[in-house]
Amino acid sequence: MGAIEAGCRYYFGYPITPQSDIPEYLSREFPALCGEFIQAESEVGAINMLLGASACGVRAMTSSSSPGISLKQEGISYMAGAELPGVIINISRSGPGLGGIDASQSDYFQSVKGGGHGGYRIGVLAPNSVQEMYDLTMHAFDLADRYRTPVMVLGDSVIGQMKEALVPNPRPVCALPEKGWAVRGKGDGEQRVVKSLFLGDGELEAHNWHLHAKYQEMKEKECLSEEYQTADATLLVVAFGSVARIAHTAVTMAREAGFKVGLFRPITLFPFPEQALAQAAGRAGRALDIELNTGQMVEDVRLTVGAGIPVDFYGRPPGAGSLPSPEELFEVIKKHYV
Repeated sequence: MGAIEAGCRYYFGYPITPQSDIPEYLSREFPALCGEFIQAESEVGAINMLLGASACGVRAMTSSSSPGISLKQEGISYMAGAELPGVIINISRSGPGLGGIDASQSDYFQSVKGGGHGGYRIGVLAPNSVQEMYDLTMHAFDLADRYRTPVMVLGDSVIGQMKEALVPNPRPVCALPEKGWAVRGKGDGEQRVVKSLFLGDGELEAHNWHLHAKYQEMKEKECLSEEYQTADATLLVVAFGSVARIAHTAVTMAREAGFKVGLFRPITLFPFPEQALAQAAGRAGRALDIELNTGQMVEDVRLTVGAGIPVDFYGRPPGAGSLPSPEELFEVIKKHYV
């Protein structure tokens, strides 16, 4: 629904659990909207179809789950190198390898560090509700166009299968930005070329510095985060996505028990909300990072807050068959509370 409201009318994907609800929905809805839905022959085919559609200037998207996203990495790198916007939805599952369909946050490294070749970055948004899946998908299309870059919405099988209230936010498709760089052929005047191959002397270095400057601008202007009970907290819990929902309840339980605990939730994983996190952690003096993995975002948390602020970690990699309960996280908070 968010993609449709954002003006997306082109989808290319391949079935994989637990994201198959997305192509199932769009294959039903797109025909009435004069949209194009293609089930590609593979994830590799799907990402390259997205590349081609994007080069023509239309809003387009793909979706998959963790192993499928791995297959798309070369195409994502090509899109980043050619400065082509596009939205990629990852309803992540457990791994490595085939793994399973349990909820997991083990795709953090792959998503925010540039999972393909060449040292690129992409925007990464981490919703924690059905409403944010809708809102941030719309926002992803805007960011992709604004910075001419792929943007990923990183969910998991909890958020992807959840049912809860949604407030639609329709907007006119005519508000889409002009794309003077889009490939149109030579019939309308000046030839336009979209490429990621730069062979002239110094061209590739200049292009990489150009991309770097764009990523720096994103860091300055596009960071999103949410804070809960952080003003007087002496322990700052840091979590994203579905785990942040559970941590929110655990922090409330801790507050009711008399512990001064707060929650910091990054919404943009790239750009990472470094300044806001540093300020919140600086006030608290201690942080506890909680993730559904063996420790990934915790590295960025430690880099952000610096050596002067202790950062503890609690992880639950997939395989136990269940998510941590609020009661479990409450016990973890009490253990690390100083």
